[in-house]
Amino acid sequence: MKFTHRLLPLLAILAASNASATDGYFAHGYGVKSQGMGGVGIALPQDAIAAAANPAGMGLISDRVDFGVTWFRPQREAEIVGGNTFGADGKYDANDTENFLIPEFGYNRQINPDVTLGVSVYGNGGMNTDFNKAIPLFGSTAPRMDLSQLFIAPTATWKINESNTVGVAVNLAYQRFEIKGLQNFTLVNDATFGTPSQSSNNVTNKGYDSSYGAGLHLGWIGQVSDTVTLGASYQSKTYMSKFDKYKGLFAEDGDFDIPESYGVGIAVKATPALTVAADVQRIEYSEVDSVGNSLSNLFTGNQLGSNNGPGFAWKDVTAVKVGASYAWNENLTIRAGYNHSSQPIRKSETLFNMLAPGVVQDHITLGATYVLPNKSELSFAYMHAFEEKVRGAGSIPSNFGGGNANLKMYQDSLGIAYGWKL
Repeated sequence: MKFTHRLLPLLAILAASNASATDGYFAHGYGVKSQGMGGVGIALPQDAIAAAANPAGMGLISDRVDFGVTWFRPQREAEIVGGNTFGADGKYDANDTENFLIPEFGYNRQINPDVTLGVSVYGNGGMNTDFNKAIPLFGSTAPRMDLSQLFIAPTATWKINESNTVGVAVNLAYQRFEIKGLQNFTLVNDATFGTPSQSSNNVTNKGYDSSYGAGLHLGWIGQVSDTVTLGASYQSKTYMSKFDKYKGLFAEDGDFDIPESYGVGIAVKATPALTVAADVQRIEYSEVDSVGNSLSNLFTGNQLGSNNGPGFAWKDVTAVKVGASYAWNENLTIRAGYNHSSQPIRKSETLFNMLAPGVVQDHITLGATYVLPNKSELSFAYMHAFEEKVRGAGSIPSNFGGGNANLKMYQDSLGIAYGWKL
């Protein structure tokens, strides 16, 4: 247990998956090959990171090892408009930290013709904003929020018959969180803000805190014909220990569980060289109070950190992913894809989401794999998330001086991975 508690923080620091992710705060895809195809993977496993999308996929990739790293660069900006009476109008750049490296690792072993055991290690998602100046509505120093999530997923699969494989993974999760610059939420009996938190000493500037937890991930893949494969995946809510240092910020005394998600996928081998695939994924952000509760709860007697305390008011997200893979020759495979996710942030809730502006919706991706002379594989993936804006509508309450907060973001990433069959 001591080893685990030392290993998980180290991996999370290395993962640096604390930048704003793409489907809400989840990654658009897991594994460099999947990332190059819009994030598809529920019916199309391609490497030993496959358990992230569908544990059953590990039963179809044989013995192999994969590791890689993705450079991720989000560009985020917020703006307050409308004559805020506290003098907060203006633009706020949140890119003082803008480059992140996100590693991945996977290992899989065929135990017998019907059973495999393996592990996938990956950054599940996260959020980072690092402002260059104070936001008067929040506090006296520049805000910075840093959330990272790491999954280690030991996985087992069983081949039920020639056409159907099922898999189960235990998601061992680690989270790391820090926030600065929210001094206004630490006030007690203030004439303007009252007492916003149930634990004013546990809201901001407390350094990094860690959280541990676990959940289950179940999956199925079925070969329904020579050319068509179907898949389905369900990931339970990952129940996490509480952020004790921030029990005055997050609802339920610092609780920040990772939401459940589920999806279906299809892969079609259109020609011997061309495979097309599509996934539909649902992420239940609203079921986690710290993410789904409205800031308006603060004005109905629910302080920050309380059982029904305010959150970011995120809606559930549906992500649609499509991709294609073409074997140019026996050594080179090229990929492309598109990913669209619904908008998690309401126009009426943009104020608090200046700290978590996960607004991007549309992504295009490109990728390739080259087989080296020793039969190992070198893979690349590029993703661009187009600039998206959410303009506030009645989003800054009169208690905070009125007006609106507008959010803007776009993203780029570039990944490289190396893998080989054992």
